[in-house]
Amino acid sequence: MKTNKSYTKRLRVTKKGKILARKPGQCHFNAKKSGSLTMRKKRNTVLKLSNRIIRRFLPRK
Repeated sequence: MKTNKSYTKRLRVTKKGKILARKPGQCHFNAKKSGSLTMRKKRNTVLKLSNRIIRRFLPRK
């Protein structure tokens, strides 16, 4: 099975195998938000994906 390239470009796999990604919809309409909230939005989050989804989208990881 081929890797889904559009999906893998949004992810990063850490050394221990965790999958990191940005939450979608965090880039604009931030002028009203507080500075702490804006900084929180810039962080990556650890994705909790099931083994079925990992096998489907990231077979080479």
